[in-house]
Amino acid sequence: MSIARRELRDSDKPEQTAFADFRSTKGRERSDKDHAGNLVAGFVPEYCTDLGAMFEGDSAHLLRGLPAQSVSLVVTSPPYALHYKKEYGNADKEAYVEWFRPFAREIARVLKPDGSFVLNIGGSYNKGSPTRSLYHFRVLLMLCDQLEFHLAQECFWYNPAKLPSPAEWVNVRRMRVKDSVEYAWWLSRSPMPKADNRRVLTEYSPDMKRLLVRGYRAKERPSGHKITAKFTDRGGAIPSNVIERGNNESNSEYIKLCDENGMKPHPARFPAALPEFFIKLVTDEGDLVVDPFAGSNTTGAVAERLGRKWLAFEMESKYIKTSRLRFGLHPCQNR
Repeated sequence: MSIARRELRDSDKPEQTAFADFRSTKGRERSDKDHAGNLVAGFVPEYCTDLGAMFEGDSAHLLRGLPAQSVSLVVTSPPYALHYKKEYGNADKEAYVEWFRPFAREIARVLKPDGSFVLNIGGSYNKGSPTRSLYHFRVLLMLCDQLEFHLAQECFWYNPAKLPSPAEWVNVRRMRVKDSVEYAWWLSRSPMPKADNRRVLTEYSPDMKRLLVRGYRAKERPSGHKITAKFTDRGGAIPSNVIERGNNESNSEYIKLCDENGMKPHPARFPAALPEFFIKLVTDEGDLVVDPFAGSNTTGAVAERLGRKWLAFEMESKYIKTSRLRFGLHPCQNR
């Protein structure tokens, strides 16, 4: 369905405006003015929940409907620039930077001064060669050098369940090893984005738990770090910048629901752990989270569970229909 068909027109009747015929998962009418879906001026959502709304269309256009400096976090995984085409669409490596620029420009506009932009992007091999493309690094340089984003930190998603590819270089000729890591560039509009790593602490290791009980002999490590004898329980360990999670287990409920409804799941989902980590790290309850390439809307489902407002944009109606299942909504036909 085209953008033009989803835009509100001056001639629209009141009962056709956003939320008039949408109900939340709790059955209440969604007409409150502060609802996240009302932020996207001129567009009608495909569905909405207590905290968020899904829109169909080109996210470069939909982002323009958002007020400037209104978003606390944009977390997304756009189609990668692979040398073979995927059913969900992906741009060529040679054109990727220019393809992504309009989206990035709007993301820069809508982010709050202390907001964050997390871009999950995977690498790929050059066509016909066992060498790696640099397209994702060129995207990062464009974002920082031309659109004035700051690189807060480079993070990584380690997917142990990822299959070996490309088969020619990994399985057949055995010239390369399995590629199981993707980048998650954590970018910001200012050098000091809102963040608190105490919200994403992990469980202490068994060794650390013993040290908290027994103490530690003060000494200087070979690295030069001076370790004191006093250890304090601060609620958990500070996590690393590597998020380890397969993209199969975390989406099993979604896959099960798709199967029960006779629907094909989105073929390229990222695990809920990825948006969950950053939503907890850089946002507070009530903040607005946006995913411009929502797919099956993992981000929206996580944001809803964590009490954040959310907006999701997706071009393919078939993926929007399956995403309804994450919220207990019937995968009915779009209006």
